[in-house]
Amino acid sequence: MRLTSPLRFYRQNNKAFLRIFMILVLSCIPGRTNLCSNPSDIRSSLDSLDLEGYISFDDVHNASKDFGNRYQLPPLAILHPKSVSDISTVMRHILHLGSTSNLTVAARGHGHSLQGQALAHQGVVINMESLPSLDIKIYKGKQPYVDVSGGELWINILRETLKHGLSPKSWTDYLHLTVGGTLSNAGISGQAFKHGPQISNVYQLEIVTGKGEVMTCSEKQNPELFHSVLGGLGQFGIITRARISLGPAPHMVKWIRVLYSDFSKFSRDQEHLISKKKGFDFVEGFVTINRADLLNNWRSSFTPNDSTEASQFKSDGKTLYCLEVVKYFNKEEANSMNQETKKLLSELSYIPSTLFSSVVPYLEFLDRVHLGEIKLRAKGLWEVPHPWLNLLVPKSRIFEFATEVFNNILTSNNNGPIIIYPVNQSKWNKHTSLITPNEDIFYLVAFLPSAVLQNDLEYLLRQNQRVLSFCAEANIGVKQYLPHYETQREWRSHFGDRWEAFAKRKHAYDPLAILAPGHRIFQKAAAPLLSPIQLL
Repeated sequence: MRLTSPLRFYRQNNKAFLRIFMILVLSCIPGRTNLCSNPSDIRSSLDSLDLEGYISFDDVHNASKDFGNRYQLPPLAILHPKSVSDISTVMRHILHLGSTSNLTVAARGHGHSLQGQALAHQGVVINMESLPSLDIKIYKGKQPYVDVSGGELWINILRETLKHGLSPKSWTDYLHLTVGGTLSNAGISGQAFKHGPQISNVYQLEIVTGKGEVMTCSEKQNPELFHSVLGGLGQFGIITRARISLGPAPHMVKWIRVLYSDFSKFSRDQEHLISKKKGFDFVEGFVTINRADLLNNWRSSFTPNDSTEASQFKSDGKTLYCLEVVKYFNKEEANSMNQETKKLLSELSYIPSTLFSSVVPYLEFLDRVHLGEIKLRAKGLWEVPHPWLNLLVPKSRIFEFATEVFNNILTSNNNGPIIIYPVNQSKWNKHTSLITPNEDIFYLVAFLPSAVLQNDLEYLLRQNQRVLSFCAEANIGVKQYLPHYETQREWRSHFGDRWEAFAKRKHAYDPLAILAPGHRIFQKAAAPLLSPIQLL
């Protein structure tokens, strides 16, 4: 027989006593409506929970901000879970407190949200990276997949699956993000035209709902919850485990950049490439406005096809559009890959002197943004405000959008990149919570500046507002990706005729609106307090 240590016995019985004491207090105070308005009472109730991990109340600075670096909203507490049960226990406890507290909960992965979405002011932030990583289990076969923790970083999944010659098929441009974080939004990169976003490449999820229930869901098991959570902005549950689709991983990539001065030719070629069944494996693009020595800057990573002509090309004072494409291959396929690439490039209308290319390992290409992060951190330029704006623009209006925004509203993009590329709606799961334009093809346009100075921040925010105002006045029909709105009226407009279904699902899975308060979609609701017997 296993004996319980005196210390463990004391801790278990002490917490049990505290929990019973809190229940008795709840049951004996008339009305009870403002019992937990006192932070010390709330702290005591949270501290009484019997957890495998722990709750901290003091060191909350890092959980008070996110990558956007524009909000400082300290939580009351941080949960460092050591099991899914810990998350469920905290959720159930806050649900049981009901109208006696204003506690809300935000799941925080790598904290890469932009406008406070991963924050819970005076609530509980769940540090998802504390959740022990599962042994990353890879299953081979006709439909290979990997089971991972919701707090796992995509870069770790890539490294592990590559050992088996496999990898996820759809990515984000930055891999140092958690699985739960990207699946709560969409997860989009240059492979999305071919494989759909990351939320279209998930077989199964484990979720802790706003009621504290631990549920497994998939297309066939609890499908409404499955579709709600994918792209659901954290509103319906916390992703604690995911089963991700895998495919064969190449060894190498051929990475190509070319420039256009004509947006019509640029967008026509992008749309042509994403329509081909056997084409490039990655299609993105970016806009450069009044950038000097653009091609010379590429030489550190790319080789020009014609060095002399490239040296004579001038980018100063111009608005240019860069097409960025990649072809995957294994070393023994190099010759055939080069022939296929040459043929694909012959179908395009880029400026011939601007063709640059590079051959790099698959892992190096996918983790390319992290190299930029390291350089920016070394200069102290990573943890600055990031007033990013991500828009999904319908194909039918992209030329009008580009003409006004890139030629009139923006005067430069020295503060950061502007990414633009089209995707095929047919590759996206239409049942998820993600909202997109209602066209077969739409563009992601991502403005990704950094504001080193306060004046920069104010200027960039005004610029973002000018872009949004133009879209509204011209009725462009854009939808925000990683959306941010201040009022429920704006959220209703964002969801359109899908708002009622979204709100209904919220009521079903998070009836008190405890989860993800930083999005400002719903406010925590008051509810009748459960009796002490129900609490036990």
